[in-house]
Amino acid sequence: MQALKAKQVRMNRRKRRIRKRVFGTTERPRLTVTRSLRNISAQIIDDDNGVTLCCAGSQDKSVDKGKGGNVASAKEVGTMLAERAKAKGITAVAFDRNGRQFHGRVKALAEAAREGGLKF
Repeated sequence: MQALKAKQVRMNRRKRRIRKRVFGTTERPRLTVTRSLRNISAQIIDDDNGVTLCCAGSQDKSVDKGKGGNVASAKEVGTMLAERAKAKGITAVAFDRNGRQFHGRVKALAEAAREGGLKF
C-alpha cells in the first residue's frame, strides 16, 4: 500500500511540473491523454476559455469494446481524435502526457494523432 501511494505522489509531482509549462490557448489548444488499466482517452482543451473542444476515448461506441487497454485501441483513439479536431478546424496542439511516460499506449495515441494531421 505504501509503495502505491509513493508512486501516485511521484506521478502527481510530474503532472504538476508538466502543467506549469504546457498551457492551451485558442490558437494552440492542449491535447491531454488520460490512461487507466482498461481504457485510454484524450481531450483537446482551450485553457483560456476553460472549454473542451473535442474528445475521444476507448469507451466510444465506434471503438471495438474488447480492446480498451492496448496499443491498437490507443492508435484508434488517436486517429479518431485527429479527425474530430480537423472537423473543428484545429491543426496545432500542445501535447500534455499527464505525468505518464511517453511510451506504449501514450506514444501510440500521439503518433496516430500526428498521422491524422495534428501538429505538436
